[in-house]
Amino acid sequence: MLGLVLDFVSCLRAGDVRVSTAEVLDCVQQLKLIDPLIEDEFRTALKANFVKSRREQPKFDRLYDLFFHDLHHTEDSQEDASPLDFVRALKEAQPLGEIQTAIMDFLSGDPIELLEILQRIQTEQETPRLRFNLGPLGDRLEIMVALNNTRDLVLRQPEARGKEALINSRLERALRLLMDEPPPENDGIKRVRAHEKRHKALGERSFGTLTDKEVLEMREVIAQLVRKLKDIVGRRYAVMDRGELDVKKTLRLAQRYHGVPIDIRYHHHPKRKARIVTLCDVSSSVWSAARFMLNVLYSLQECFAEVRSFIFVAGVAEVTRTFKENDVNQAIDKVLKEADLEYHAPTDYGRTLKDFRANYLDILDKRTTLIVIGDARSNYLNPQELILGEMRERSRRVIWINPEPQNLWYTGDSEMRAYEPYCHELRAVRTLNQLMEFVEELVL
Repeated sequence: MLGLVLDFVSCLRAGDVRVSTAEVLDCVQQLKLIDPLIEDEFRTALKANFVKSRREQPKFDRLYDLFFHDLHHTEDSQEDASPLDFVRALKEAQPLGEIQTAIMDFLSGDPIELLEILQRIQTEQETPRLRFNLGPLGDRLEIMVALNNTRDLVLRQPEARGKEALINSRLERALRLLMDEPPPENDGIKRVRAHEKRHKALGERSFGTLTDKEVLEMREVIAQLVRKLKDIVGRRYAVMDRGELDVKKTLRLAQRYHGVPIDIRYHHHPKRKARIVTLCDVSSSVWSAARFMLNVLYSLQECFAEVRSFIFVAGVAEVTRTFKENDVNQAIDKVLKEADLEYHAPTDYGRTLKDFRANYLDILDKRTTLIVIGDARSNYLNPQELILGEMRERSRRVIWINPEPQNLWYTGDSEMRAYEPYCHELRAVRTLNQLMEFVEELVL
């Protein structure tokens, strides 16, 4: 039993499920308290010890079924020797590459090498090929070719007679591992659609349809909103300095004075030092909305303890100092013209995320709200969505603001479907009313 659990733990680790030695020891002790032959109890014990979050549950379920059902099915063990022992001998006799050797091991019942190769592909930092919306065929074509070559090689052997169904079944299972990587669960994602109609005329117009005169009018409305928010935040901090009314203590002391609350008591809470990190797309596809979004970023400077602002096209540039040292219109003009950025380069969200991880990942912590503003259109380049997953794990909350209509999110070169599982909240923000609603919810 111990050897079986250790082999399964190796399989989990190869599939990117972290399992510590202490968790293995706890699991072994708990297996002594149940009947391991009752699968529901056995599976529950393993899952309770090895799965640490809801996001790891799909990986565990997939690897459990692979290890205990697909590769160690009872029908495979009807004879004393494994029915695919000849595959091991064939592997040792043939000069094979890394991928084909891993596939041979998979056929023999050992999935670890193949899982490690698949995991390496998913987390590869430098991918020379493009990623297309038709599927991850570009990065995985080599493995598909190796699967077909291995099928032909194995089925040509005399020992394969009568075992074709088992060989084909395992190779099909390897192909499903390659192509059917499930996205992480994110049942708690908040999708915001509706909004209050505050400005019936201007507030419902899309940013991209505004005239020059309406743009000036819109700026004044946003400026009024910012002043209102600063006043509200100022009053909030004044109340926090004084403290909130402690009703229970006040009423308890009022008993001395026949119920008259003469001695007012307050209880004090420390200020919540919320931090904001923003990533704003300023490429041509969102240019009409970028200026208004940057107005929002500027307004946040006064409402939170710390705000770090970044813009991107195909790489990241920090503009926090520009916002702090200039008034709003001057700051936005500098951000849109003078930042250390290739403004006319093809938008590359994957490169942007890699640059952010390399240079700024340590600024994210559990007090940080990460706000990404952009349409997720990455010109069919690798979106590197797993890096956004790393950023989510380090942050308190991830909010994605998309200035496109929601019915266009999953079309063309949009990678919203890839990024969606790693966000806590998705918002379509393309009008003033939606923008005001978002800022007020964030600040108030």
